This record gives sequence, C-alpha cells and structure tokens, in this order.
Amino acid sequence: MELAVLIGLQASGKTTFYQRVLAETHVHVSKDNFPNARNRQRKQLRLIAEALAAGRNVAVDNTNPAPEQWHPLVERARTHRASVVGYWFPPDPTATLRRNATRPESSRVPEMGIHDTLGRLRRPHPSDGFDQLHTVRFDGNGGFDVRRWTETD
Repeated sequence: MELAVLIGLQASGKTTFYQRVLAETHVHVSKDNFPNARNRQRKQLRLIAEALAAGRNVAVDNTNPAPEQWHPLVERARTHRASVVGYWFPPDPTATLRRNATRPESSRVPEMGIHDTLGRLRRPHPSDGFDQLHTVRFDGNGGFDVRRWTETD
C-alpha cells in the first residue's frame, strides 16, 4: 500500500496530476472536499486510515507545505505499514497566479492565500519520512514530467 502526498502551491497542477496519473489506483483525500467540517485534519486522517485499513492506496491532495502537515500523514501511513511517496511541485508563482485567475470564481484562491502558502512552502527531503520523492513539472504538452527527486531539483 502507498500513501501519496502531493506538495505544492494552490493551482500548481496537483489535482490535475491526481486525476491523470493516480486516480485509477489511489483514493482521493482532500480537505477541499469537506470545507465545512469542524476538524478537517481529524476527518482527513480518519479517511486515510479507513482507506489504508481496507488495503487501498491513498493520495492526499492539499498544499501540504511543510513538515507540520507531512508528519501526521507519514505516521498514519506507518501505522498501516504503507509506504510514503511525496510528489513535489516546485513553486512557480507567476504561472500559479495565471492558472488561478482562469479558475471559476467559486474555486479561485485569493492571491494573499497563495503568497501565504509560498512563504510556508518547504521542499521535502527523504529525511522527512518519505520512502520515495518525485519532482513533478508540466511537460509543455498538457501532461506531466515526473522524475525521481534529486538533491539538485
């Protein structure tokens, strides 16, 4: 079993990546799916645990900008003996703001929110508990270029 953690700014392509690459094999968990829940983190961890307990792979599709967000996910995966794979979407604020502006108004993120996430965004490292890390970029042809993480990415 696998827990995939998507890490990047809003409008960086994470959800599209999930839909095109992981949807057939992973259950989608995102706090965006329950915006009015009282304790979104608790609900997210419960959904992850339920899916892993059922033997299903899970993809966590949030910004996940820093270890404070990754560590509870890694711990939950370890409880279920699942491997943890991180997908890092390097920040490109100009392109992110451009993509965000094309979203329907109801799903558009305020610019301040993107800048706030950018200020907290930290590149993941294997020492953060990930079994594998990949860097994900747009390939220029409507798809994605996924590469194994290296120190120089």
